Amino acid sequence: MTGQDMTERTGASAFDFDTPVDRAGTHALKWEEAGGALPMWVADMDFTTAPAIREALQRRLDNGVFGYSTIPGEWNRAYADWWKTRHGLDIDPESLIFTTGVIPAISSMVRKLTTPAENVLIMTPVYNIFFNSILNNGRNALQCPLVYRRGAADDGMPAGRYEIDWEDLEAKLADPQTTLMILCNPHNPTGMIWDRGTLARIGDLCWTHHVTVISDEIHCDLTDPGVGYVPFAAAGPHCAAISATCLAPTKAFNIAGLHTAAVMVPDPTLRHKVWRGLNTDEVAEPNAFAVDAAIAAFREGGPWLDALRDYLAVNKREAARIIAEYNGTVSADCRVALVSGPATYLLWLDCAAFVTADATDADAAGPRRRFTDTDGLCAWLKREHYVMFSPGRQYGGDGRGFLRINVACPRAQMVEGLNRLIAGLHAL
Repeated sequence: MTGQDMTERTGASAFDFDTPVDRAGTHALKWEEAGGALPMWVADMDFTTAPAIREALQRRLDNGVFGYSTIPGEWNRAYADWWKTRHGLDIDPESLIFTTGVIPAISSMVRKLTTPAENVLIMTPVYNIFFNSILNNGRNALQCPLVYRRGAADDGMPAGRYEIDWEDLEAKLADPQTTLMILCNPHNPTGMIWDRGTLARIGDLCWTHHVTVISDEIHCDLTDPGVGYVPFAAAGPHCAAISATCLAPTKAFNIAGLHTAAVMVPDPTLRHKVWRGLNTDEVAEPNAFAVDAAIAAFREGGPWLDALRDYLAVNKREAARIIAEYNGTVSADCRVALVSGPATYLLWLDCAAFVTADATDADAAGPRRRFTDTDGLCAWLKREHYVMFSPGRQYGGDGRGFLRINVACPRAQMVEGLNRLIAGLHAL
């Protein structure tokens, strides 16, 4: 199937996701860090954002004055209407607090809701910046490693999946030093979506052990077509009562540089604490474009987002095909396994075949070159094959044997990047 055929089948042709965007001269982190390599690492899309957002920003730009901004009621209602329509969650508009970003908000809440040396629990591997928010504030990052199972997909090729170790999770939540949990919903880097029963069970355990939950739901709008997600606050009464949920249009609409997000806190007492923390840390005031961009995204960006989700779903299927094709050409001990859930535009690739626990074997010129972790593998791929991925060790848990792949780019660019990966694996 050609790229054109796949685009027509998904209906994504109403918007152009195939034409490359030249980001030279825009100080783009994704491309600057990659140098001359194709960047398939940081969670940043190589697509222009929705036309409705660009039009709203142009109107604001044409005004020519960029002073201090307030938060109008329309901003609250735009969030509430979107989550009601898209995700079936009734949000009290008054429960929303503006913040400049999900990570600034998480860091602020870690400082406000815990004391130094307390445990903040995370289920790893997980978004690496959670570690920064915890450790940089003098708290302990208490890892509850997810259980990884490597099996076979329907085609017989290796495939991986993760599960929660419930016994370990409850034991760590029961520790009196554990006062906060950061949940990634949907999960980055695996793309998993937690079901309602799982979220409710987490909420009940946290309620029992007096642990507050921060739920990072920034990827929630990037699910495969026809696939929804369950907001943590909707999973049960305990979940709503003990949680602060981070929401934003930034990931789905590729506007992270505009610094616009929200924290939704149903419980008024907890909400006051969060509000106080965000304001104390000066991360609760919008820049001149933040409010208009969010309102335009949630009021008018739906058709563009749906087309994007169609396009990304085809990219993910094509990536899986390329990886399966590689696996079919090599011996079993050289195969990789794909963990690809129905959310995000990120793939989590098990490269354990090229990683060794024995440092004496690493970088050796034996029958197959191996690395102590995928930091070395990613550095080698960037240097020798001009493609850049995110090494998995920074995500904790068993991440040292994985790499994370971002497929949110024009399909031809993605195929080129994956072909460079495959060429690299064949060369090892």
